[in-house]
Amino acid sequence: MGKSKHIGFRVDEETLEKLRYVASYEGRSINGHLMYLAREDIRRFEKEHGKIDLSDVQKS
Repeated sequence: MGKSKHIGFRVDEETLEKLRYVASYEGRSINGHLMYLAREDIRRFEKEHGKIDLSDVQKS
């Protein structure tokens, strides 16, 4: 994996508190839990649609 990038993420207070609770329950930080969820979603997507070819993705 390459360098980490920073993104902004807007979330309402109730969702943030619930996310904090779930992340803590799972033994993760909020950032760690969001990374876990993102990776799981990518795995699910690639299982259904095939591997994502990053050469086809425009860099931003």
